[in-house]
Amino acid sequence: MARVALVTGGTRGIGHAISVALKAAGYRVAANYAGNDAAAQQFQAETGIPVYKWDVGDYAACEAGIAQVTKDLGAVEVLVNNAGITRDAMLHRMTKEQWDQVIRTDLDSVFNTSRHVIESMRSKGFGRIINVSSINGRKGQMGQTNYSAAKAGIHGFTKALAFEGAAKGITVNTIAPGYIATEMVAAVPKEVLDTKIIPQIPVGRLGESEEIARAVVFLASDDAGFVTGACLDVNGGHYMAT
Repeated sequence: MARVALVTGGTRGIGHAISVALKAAGYRVAANYAGNDAAAQQFQAETGIPVYKWDVGDYAACEAGIAQVTKDLGAVEVLVNNAGITRDAMLHRMTKEQWDQVIRTDLDSVFNTSRHVIESMRSKGFGRIINVSSINGRKGQMGQTNYSAAKAGIHGFTKALAFEGAAKGITVNTIAPGYIATEMVAAVPKEVLDTKIIPQIPVGRLGESEEIARAVVFLASDDAGFVTGACLDVNGGHYMAT
């Protein structure tokens, strides 16, 4: 029977591509989303992938949402923590609300969802947890102390849980995308993209959501069973970690 995969933030942008790629690879996919009902319903109609609305920053909502996915499709065997937001501001202008919103959605959510699938994965002796971080969690970024902190925190979470899950057949890895051609990046003025961002990318272009999705499909597969606690940088050479 096909394995069940849950993708948070799975109906738009990178999450959309991940959901579609996992379905094409033979998984039964559930796509979580937070608030855009019209986009979610269009996604479901176009892809046939069921959608589930809940706030990943809410622990109880994650418990209820994952319970519903389990009832409908079966226990989650592949979890892709993709949901994320930005609330950019220089630290001396950042509000407590901006800090809390990003930490809650981008980092707390990784605990909230993982906690509600880990026991089932342990009992089955199999699991894949794939956390989507960011190049800015690797190198930092001006105006993103909240976002960079949250995404950097994902790396520590990944490594610690990788130790815990290894003996139970559970791998835990991170993907750190660079600048990807999504709605979020499209909002950046073209002049800034052309003069300040793309020139820093050795391959000379933005990445595509499908390129992140293919990395997720690999890490979810049996072929990646010896890969855990790792970070896969998919950034066109923009940041090369040692």
